[in-house]
Amino acid sequence: MVTMKKIAELCNVSRGTVDRVLHGRGRVSEETAANIRRVAKELGYEPNPAAKALSARKHPPRVSVILPSEGNPFFDEVIRGLQEAADSYKIYGLAMHLHVVKGYDPAAELAVLEEVAQKTDAVLIAPIDDDAIRAAVDRLVDAGKFVVTVNGDLPGSKRQCYVGSDYENGGVTACALLEAFAGGQAKVGVVLGSRQSSGHRARLEGFEKRMEKAKGIEIAAVIENEDDEFTSFERTKEMLRMHPEITALFLVAGGVYGACRAVMELSEAHRPIVIAFDSVPSTVEMMKKGIVKAVLYQHPYRQGHRAMELAFERLVNGRAPYKEAYIMKHEIKLLENL
Repeated sequence: MVTMKKIAELCNVSRGTVDRVLHGRGRVSEETAANIRRVAKELGYEPNPAAKALSARKHPPRVSVILPSEGNPFFDEVIRGLQEAADSYKIYGLAMHLHVVKGYDPAAELAVLEEVAQKTDAVLIAPIDDDAIRAAVDRLVDAGKFVVTVNGDLPGSKRQCYVGSDYENGGVTACALLEAFAGGQAKVGVVLGSRQSSGHRARLEGFEKRMEKAKGIEIAAVIENEDDEFTSFERTKEMLRMHPEITALFLVAGGVYGACRAVMELSEAHRPIVIAFDSVPSTVEMMKKGIVKAVLYQHPYRQGHRAMELAFERLVNGRAPYKEAYIMKHEIKLLENL
């Protein structure tokens, strides 16, 4: 049986240093830590499950979850995945603390990050792409916290890994779908959540990239709705009034129900084709009414579950993520295959 003592002897360090590296406690130089992890992997080291449970109960791992889920039903399934995974790790004392914010207010999200900084071991966050948030995440990582970005990434930060969809590919796929539904010709109204989301920007960039092949697809207008249903209704309604030439809508993120309500105020002959993301109940309702033609499903439950699994592996088993990004592939859903 491979022990930490054996690894310490081979790496010419103390057993305590090996313990700190394999269980993420305290600071060890990156060169030493990398050597210890390499030797442990080569020897096939596996911590004793009973010992892991006992150790975890002595120092219960705390996981803080920060999501802009207030008023956004998409995150209901993300939270369900997070909670079910956390519940399965209760034997180890793992506790999940959910913090909810609304929309894309950097100050609100920053306040939560600062609140949890001293009383958490890991942070799972759907981040706003803002320099203050980036700096806060970097401080957490520098302090030895484990940080995973969920559903949205934070480019340029020190976060350990990202769990979510390929946003650019989502935009590319949405444009291809729209081209097929519209017969190659469409004036498109784009409804973003917020440009402060790197993922929302990436979806728009992917859509525009695919437009280079779809010569008959043009963007007529772009608005932001902050993933808020009422804002989405008002701004989509105004966009459709100002741009009667619009024949299709690309709904980039939340606020789908509000945008669809605006579409329903038009006569059936003038309603645009609608492509959206995710099959939340209100979107399914709009699919049944014939308003939304197709959605791109990004597996929110799996996103939440995987993120919590990674936190458990790091905090209890001492295993770092083996890759930087865990991507959930998009699934095209029509009313017929819901």
